[in-house]
Amino acid sequence: MAERAVTIRDVGPRDGLQAEAPVDPQRRLDLAVALAGAGVGDIEAASFVSPRAVPAMAGAADVFAALPALDSVCWWALVPNRRGAELAMDAGVKAVTFTVSASAAYSAKNVGMTPQEGVAALGEIAGVLGAQDADIRLDTVISYSFGSPFGDVPDVGVVAAMVDQIRAAMPGTITLADTTGTATPRRVAAVLNRVGTDVGLHLHDTRGIALSNALAALDLGVRRFDTSVGGLGGSPFAPGAGGNLATEDLVLVLEDGGIDTGIDLDALLRISRGLSALVGHDVPSRTSAAGPVPSFAD
Repeated sequence: MAERAVTIRDVGPRDGLQAEAPVDPQRRLDLAVALAGAGVGDIEAASFVSPRAVPAMAGAADVFAALPALDSVCWWALVPNRRGAELAMDAGVKAVTFTVSASAAYSAKNVGMTPQEGVAALGEIAGVLGAQDADIRLDTVISYSFGSPFGDVPDVGVVAAMVDQIRAAMPGTITLADTTGTATPRRVAAVLNRVGTDVGLHLHDTRGIALSNALAALDLGVRRFDTSVGGLGGSPFAPGAGGNLATEDLVLVLEDGGIDTGIDLDALLRISRGLSALVGHDVPSRTSAAGPVPSFAD
C-alpha cells in the first residue's frame, strides 16, 4: 500500500457506536468492512470492554473473528485493562488502543483508576502483549488533552507531563483526545508546541470546530487523525460530549487541498448516508447532508 500523506483512523464501529443503542455485531462488522472497501486503512473495529458497562460493544470477539485479513488495512481494538488485553490477544488482535486520562474525575468514572494508575496499567498491558511473542501495535490515547469540564486539567503542563511519562515507559504511538470538544486552535498549538507533532489527534465536534482544530494541527505538522464516519461518537461516561470529527468532512477538505488520504469520498458518503437506518437518527456530518463540492480550479 502506498504511503498516505495523512493517516486517518476511522473509529466509527467503536467510538461511533458505543453510545448508541446496541447494534448487532454482524452489522458493526459490515460497517468496518465497508469502510475498508472505501479505502480507509486504519479502522477501530471493536472494544474489549465489559458488556455490562458498555452494552453496545458486546460481541467484540465475534467481530474480530470475521474481519478479513487485508494487507491494506490495520484493524484496531480498544482495551480498558489487562483483562481486555488478554481477550483481545485471544481474538487475534494485532493493533491495540488504550485510553488514559489527564482528568482524574473522568478516569475515576471511566475506568475506576487515577491517571497515575492508568499509566501504570500500561505496563501490565505491555506485558500481556509481549507474552504473545507477536508484533502488536500499541497506541495510547490521552483523553482530555485540551482541558477538562471537571476543572482538573487547567494547563498544558498536566498533559505534557503525562506524555513524557508514557514515552519513557511505553513503546508505540500517542494520540491526544479532545474528549468533550474543549479544544480550540490556540489550545491545540499550545499542546503541540510542548509535546511535538509526532502524535495523533482524536477530535470531537461538540462546538463545531473540530475541523478547524484538525487543520491547525495539520499546519503544525500532525499527520494522524481519528475520525468517525457520519460524525457519530461520544463516550457514555463523558457528559456533554459531541460526536467525532466526521471522516468525510476531513477527507473532503484534505483531498480538495491536494493531500492524499487514499479514501474514496463518494464511497464514504454512501456509507455515511446509510447510517441513519443503523442508529435510528440523522448523523451530524455536514458533508453527508450536503454532498461533495463541485470542481473549482485555481
